Amino acid sequence: MTHRISRRGRVLCAGLGAGVLLPLAVAAAPAAAATAPQVTCTSGDQALAVKLKKDITAALASRRGTVAVGLRDRTTNTTCTLSPTRAYDSASVVKVTVLATLLWDAKKHNRYLTQRESDLSTAMITKSDNTATTKLWKQLGVTKVKGFLAAAGMTQTKPGANGYWGLTQITVQDEQKLLALLTAKNTVLSDNSRAYTLKLMNKVVSSQRWGTPAGAPAAVSVHVKNGWLSRSTHGWRVHSVGTFDGGGHDYTISVLTQDNSTMNYGVTTIQAVARAIHKDLVPTAASRYAPTTAPKEAFPAVPPA
Repeated sequence: MTHRISRRGRVLCAGLGAGVLLPLAVAAAPAAAATAPQVTCTSGDQALAVKLKKDITAALASRRGTVAVGLRDRTTNTTCTLSPTRAYDSASVVKVTVLATLLWDAKKHNRYLTQRESDLSTAMITKSDNTATTKLWKQLGVTKVKGFLAAAGMTQTKPGANGYWGLTQITVQDEQKLLALLTAKNTVLSDNSRAYTLKLMNKVVSSQRWGTPAGAPAAVSVHVKNGWLSRSTHGWRVHSVGTFDGGGHDYTISVLTQDNSTMNYGVTTIQAVARAIHKDLVPTAASRYAPTTAPKEAFPAVPPA
């Protein structure tokens, strides 16, 4: 079913992060746990697991806010998690799910994307375009989005209601499931669909290539999607998910944050975690991505209905 957003609802959207469609005043996000969670790492290389746990913990030691982290490296059978099931407002990170749903649905109907769908997908991922995302979200409808989530096993992801795709609830655990589908052969997404999505994530505009790519080795190919927004509760949400391949490793990183005082504070937190991970996995390679200190904040005054 397609939902129309009232004029009042559109006005409430003022002050959003790039590519986010949501009201500012809605129910508060889930509260942080009373006890600080701990980073957990397992690996086929026990020394690597110990180092990653130590360095990720150190990267977060002086940071305020609420953070969830997911890492998986297929090469060394390494995983690290921090608060993997805590729910966050998705912001623009959900756009990867929107594209995956579109491609999954096209595969079911044995068809290629239309030129319109391709143009909208490109704008949605590479520029985090609001209008493109809204058009695709309305075209698909929540029923199809839920169908893809079920097929992908992303049971913790809850689509935003009434057209507010930026309020979709996501977790690190589900984001890592999605990235796993994009980076290995599976029955949910075709090889062409996976390659297409990664190609677009590799072409994200330079002003939005902050976050998980920070500190990525020069030998590693980078695919990223970020999201950010500020709301009346829990301050800034700043998220980054990415896949990395090269230097003898094949890994995915998801970092979700909220309760940040500013957007840049959240970016700095994510990049501290990312630099620690890249350094530990590929310690001898030169870094290609320097930390971003002032990412572009492109806030549309009135997002599209």
